[in-house]
Amino acid sequence: MNDEQELDRGLARLDPLAIRPRLSSRVICLVLAAVFLAAAFGAWWLGVCTAEGQSYEDMIWTFFDEPVPGLLGGLLTVVGRSWVVIAVSCVLGVLGVICAAVRRRWWLLGQMVVFGALCAAAELLKGALPRPFLINTESRALNSAPSGHTILAAAAGMLLVLAVPRVCRALAAVLAAVWSALVGVSVVVAQWHRPCDVVMALLLVGGIAMVVMAFTRRSGMDAVGSRASSTGSQIVGSVLLTAGLLAVAYAAYIVWQVLPGLSVSASWSLSGAVVSSMVLIAACAAVVFASALAMRQITASPLTRIGLIGAPPAPPDPASR
Repeated sequence: MNDEQELDRGLARLDPLAIRPRLSSRVICLVLAAVFLAAAFGAWWLGVCTAEGQSYEDMIWTFFDEPVPGLLGGLLTVVGRSWVVIAVSCVLGVLGVICAAVRRRWWLLGQMVVFGALCAAAELLKGALPRPFLINTESRALNSAPSGHTILAAAAGMLLVLAVPRVCRALAAVLAAVWSALVGVSVVVAQWHRPCDVVMALLLVGGIAMVVMAFTRRSGMDAVGSRASSTGSQIVGSVLLTAGLLAVAYAAYIVWQVLPGLSVSASWSLSGAVVSSMVLIAACAAVVFASALAMRQITASPLTRIGLIGAPPAPPDPASR
């Protein structure tokens, strides 16, 4: 038995949380993974396997760029260039890998490799999933879900969230959510993808990340002496999650309102369909990265009995006055 294994055994006897997260944290990761993956395929089914879903997506695919405001439309045009998405996403992903390597988080690097491989494999679903012919559409009849560019952007942002130290996690989560949402909306504006392709991609990345975080241990966690609760993660995670869930409910309400006009492509339903798709994409990005931020914090930095180094504070010695 080598020294590292002996050290792990000693730490585990002293406090199991020194080398692995709480069982409850790992179970929550797996539950969230199941929820995200089920939601991903549910979004695909609603958008692809129902006539109303195909009508909704075709209306957005045809007219999405018309109501976008000028400044936002210009930003989406820039982000919508393939090389921009690839370049920025690669920079984020490489920064994450470098950060993990500099911090000597070797188990985390292994998790990141597995995460990247699973995200790449998820894009293979595009050729495997069917797209039944239910109505005549302006968009191409072939399946285009999930969006590869959105998977790349979200996966790169997730790598950064996984790799950065505790003090930077909240900022990384916000950056990743904004970048993923911009890419997701831009690929719809550019008519590369339909909205359900983007939503499915975001939820798949979230589900895969949860599975990977469920296997966090040893050097995939924060160093014992540096662990602490994170006010930034608590505030940012709560705000992102609350805003995301409320936005999902708002988007669902708008879709319900415009549903009668979808089958006849009524012009009055156009603005509602477009707004709801933009809100839904941003909401999914917010929920995914809020969940990732929270679960990364509790799996990487569980507070342990040996996490506080040094003697507790004591009142000053009267003799020293």
